[in-house]
Order: sequence, then structure tokens, then C-alpha cells
Amino acid sequence: MQIGNARYLGAKDLPTTLPVFPLTGALLLPGAQLPLNIFEPRYLTMFDDAIAGNRIVGLVQPASGVVREGSGGVQIDDLCQVGCMGRITSFGETGDGRYLVSLTGICRFRLIEEVASAAPYRTFRTAPFLGDLDFPEDDSQVDRASLLATFKAYLDANKLEADWESVERASNMTLVNSMAMMSPYGPAEKQALLEAPDLKTRAETLIAITEIVLARNFGDFDSTLQ
Repeated sequence: MQIGNARYLGAKDLPTTLPVFPLTGALLLPGAQLPLNIFEPRYLTMFDDAIAGNRIVGLVQPASGVVREGSGGVQIDDLCQVGCMGRITSFGETGDGRYLVSLTGICRFRLIEEVASAAPYRTFRTAPFLGDLDFPEDDSQVDRASLLATFKAYLDANKLEADWESVERASNMTLVNSMAMMSPYGPAEKQALLEAPDLKTRAETLIAITEIVLARNFGDFDSTLQ
């Protein structure tokens, strides 16, 4: 996989330990970009260190939905076990102490154990999902028609518009991952989308979540899918 100026082809191209940025409700997927607004001092330090090194950080959700202060005594099970490595591909300073950063997803990983560090942020040994590096992923099995129908039903129910010309031009992979990352769903749903084993399953999961939300909030919506 090519990310920015770097190529990630196998385990030897990936770090054995990662600084981990816990962020509730955020989803980063391989090959996709996520903008971040960094302002906490410990995470400013994390990104300073990453930029000075390999430019890679790990994004992971807190299991409880709450980021705890400090690292002393905090257990690994306070974090979701699966996250996504991202390379810093865009960086800017605002002048008021914040960083505006874009992360591009490299591959997912599983947390193995926390590594002792003097840094103000947490560092973990991880096991990367090396299959994610086989990019681009085969997207021919995605049920594009069902995905678009469900997306349209959601937009119509919420009186929203979309740039359908751009949607129609997008590949299945771009469509699924973009919709998953931009979806307004909660941490549990975002984690389910992250942990989907392949693109087809991620699309099916996204459709199922959207149908549940529509049924719960708007009742019978089947007529919108015709």
C-alpha cells in the first residue's frame, strides 16, 4: 500500500510499537483519510514525536466511551482491542496552540500489551492486520444497489441532500469506507464497521445499522427503498 511518500508492503514496513490516540466515535479505515483537531498537550507531544519519527500513530476508541486521564494503573481493556494505524499525511499549525492533521489509514491492528514509557501518552505493542496492506481490496462483491438505496432512504428521512454525480463515480471501496467514516452512528456501531473482516461485510453491516436506525426513528421505511 502506498500512503503519501511511504510504501507499506509487509510487517517489516510497520512499527512494532505504536503511540495510541484514543478518540471516541472516530473511525479510520485503511486507505481513507481522517482530519483531526489536536489540542491536548499530551497529544500535541505525541504528534510532535510521530512527525520526528515514522509519522505513524494508532487511532483506537476507549471501550467505555471515556478517555481516562493519565496512564498509571489503566488497563488495556479500557480500550477497544482493534484500532487502525494512520500515517500523518497533512499537518498544519493554527497559531493558537492547535494542530490540524490528516491521518491516512494504513492497516488495522490488535492491541497486545502496553509498553512502559516516559511519554505523556500511551504506547502499545500491536499485531497488524497484514491483509489490509493488499490494497486495493476487491470490491466486486459489494451490493452497491442496496447500499445506495439505503443511503438514499436515510437522506430522504432526514431531509438531506447528496452530490449524486460524485456518488455514482465513486468506486465501491471508496463509497463504503467514506459512508462508514462519515456515518453519524455511535461508538459501538463505528467499532463494528472497523472490525468487519472485509469490504462486503462492512457494506452489509452499514446497511443493517442504517435500516435499524430508520426503523427505530421513522417506522416503516420500506417504501423508500423501491
